[in-house]
Amino acid sequence: MAEWYEKHLGIPFGEGSYVVFPFKDVDGNISKGFNIVSFFKEDTNYFDPGKNNVMINLRVEDLFALIDQLKKEGVQIAGEPIDEEYGKFGWIIDPEGNKIELWQPPDEK
Repeated sequence: MAEWYEKHLGIPFGEGSYVVFPFKDVDGNISKGFNIVSFFKEDTNYFDPGKNNVMINLRVEDLFALIDQLKKEGVQIAGEPIDEEYGKFGWIIDPEGNKIELWQPPDEK
């Protein structure tokens, strides 16, 4: 799964199964805190007793160009991308059936 996310969405897993994204302020300076994207084997009991039902939301640049590129790469697209007041949204499905929301924030005025 990490290889798929790295290939199609540019998330830099390298040889690992997780990646850390430090928080940054508006000037790009690293601040306290971080997000982690991590994958577990399909038969893991780490999430028990819960169900492993999630939708990942990723912030992207140039959503429509990215959707076109992902189509060319054979990635499953879920519905048509939309352009709304709160930004542009598109959805894809990863190889394990997880829905991923891609979001491009609206242009600042």
